[in-house]
Amino acid sequence: MLKQVPLLAGIAPAKLKLLALTSERLTYRKGEVLFRQGEPGDAAFVILQGTANVLAETPQGEIKIADLFANSVVGEISIICNVARTATVRAETQVEVLRITKENFMRLLTDFPEVSLEIVRVLASRLSQTTMELTAERSHRSQGLH
Repeated sequence: MLKQVPLLAGIAPAKLKLLALTSERLTYRKGEVLFRQGEPGDAAFVILQGTANVLAETPQGEIKIADLFANSVVGEISIICNVARTATVRAETQVEVLRITKENFMRLLTDFPEVSLEIVRVLASRLSQTTMELTAERSHRSQGLH
């Protein structure tokens, strides 16, 4: 299953098997929270089956930032940046995940530089998308003020 995850596609099958054996497979029911915004980041998650929502708490309430599907990786930002969780992830359907501890995830990055590069690509893409959305929102607001 892990071979289908773009982030992990370049890793040798034996190493993927070891990663799977050292990680925890969990199931969350619809509506259950995988982790909450503000919590310490102790693991990354690979979505194996199902869908989940990435949600942010704002002064105006909760907003949906993104949808997660099978083969998505989430929770890596808090591990890499050593910061609290930047968002909440809630199961939209029943979700099966592979929970990779911070220690194992960091070892993965150290042992496989190509994984680190792919994570940089994914994070840069997210940043680009966020920048475009923020620019559009600010442009829309400024037009409404005139």
